[in-house]
Amino acid sequence: MNWTLDELNAFVNSVKLGSFSAAARKMGKAQSRISTAVSNLEAGLGFELFDRSAKLPVLTPLGEEMYIEAQSVLAQCQRLNARAMTVTSGEEVALTVAMDEAVPVNAFEALFQRISTQFPLLKLTIINGSQEDIAAWVDASRADIGIMFHSSTMLPDSLDFMSIGQFKQSLVVAPSHPLASTQAPTLEQLMQYRQLAICDITGQSQTPALSPNYWYIDSYYYIVALVLQGVGWALVPEHVAKSEWYIDDLCELSSEYITNPLLIEMGVVNRRDQQIGPVMHWLFDELHSVLQ
Repeated sequence: MNWTLDELNAFVNSVKLGSFSAAARKMGKAQSRISTAVSNLEAGLGFELFDRSAKLPVLTPLGEEMYIEAQSVLAQCQRLNARAMTVTSGEEVALTVAMDEAVPVNAFEALFQRISTQFPLLKLTIINGSQEDIAAWVDASRADIGIMFHSSTMLPDSLDFMSIGQFKQSLVVAPSHPLASTQAPTLEQLMQYRQLAICDITGQSQTPALSPNYWYIDSYYYIVALVLQGVGWALVPEHVAKSEWYIDDLCELSSEYITNPLLIEMGVVNRRDQQIGPVMHWLFDELHSVLQ
């Protein structure tokens, strides 16, 4: 069974446009070339695609089925050609983004929607982690770029960090917690109760706990889950505390007596030795405004 893409094109255009002559005009070929291409396709397939007894050719039942298949084959060829052009132009074919699980969900959903429109052929992979996972994945080439909260831990020399914004931290407790009745607890009052503090995957903390009684947890969302159970109080990113999942259940207190910096910096990390193509350039530009 032998057939060519030119024969499939002649067949599909003849069906779409209603005649061999119309297909010939669109393809810039003589009508005889189109009719011959379709005849050769029929010979290669072993059955007729058109009933030619009428004034204009009409698809046979088998022709209708093959028309669907032919369109699919040509569409796949177009995708292959487009991807090949993407490669030769230097545009990334695939990109893996590692993200801290506690980044603002809505902002990044909108960003990825724009990527899907701007780069429709890009194969995007998104992986989520917490704290130092992100830098480790980028350093190990498991991810091309990482979106992460700034760490006081020194980044590997292979990585660059670019700030894209800051977040305020909220002091939260469960409504049933003893501190819930104190609108602005002092540091001494906070030190009387267990603090749930963030750490990396190895259990190391970026910032020392304020309370001598503390637990380290590597997920802001799991911290909030335990806060809601009355296990302790915590400082978490404001957008986490005010998310639709928790806003009606958490009690947010004033942090005016906490002297530690309450801003968390977020940024993007990438390997210094990595070639940056059009997709990553576009992404870096967009990240500067995504948190506005």
